Amino acid sequence: MKTCLIVDDSRVVRRFLRSSLEALEFDVREACNGREAIASCEESMPDVILLDWHMPVMSGIEFIKLLRQGGHANQPKVVFCTTENDVAHIRAAIDAGADEYVMKPFDHDTLHLKLQLVGVA
Repeated sequence: MKTCLIVDDSRVVRRFLRSSLEALEFDVREACNGREAIASCEESMPDVILLDWHMPVMSGIEFIKLLRQGGHANQPKVVFCTTENDVAHIRAAIDAGADEYVMKPFDHDTLHLKLQLVGVA
């Protein structure tokens, strides 16, 4: 079973993502900021991470830079899920190591497509 870590400070968004991912038979973990996500990854690296940009404590962009600098052999796929929709933010996310980018709001089918694009669904 594939594992997914949802990193978002919104409980509503995490609930929606969890429901969608469990329907796709993912084992799901959650974190509400980048610091919690780093701790979760150190415990057990997921196959894929769905990552929000704007969060307290540690933002998504700070998290991905730290994750990618960590040199872990089994790097997860990272899909940014955010309201930021300008080219500069998309480029910054990709440059920092994101594999895909999806703009909120999105539906189950769009999420499934993004997961297929990164090779985990």
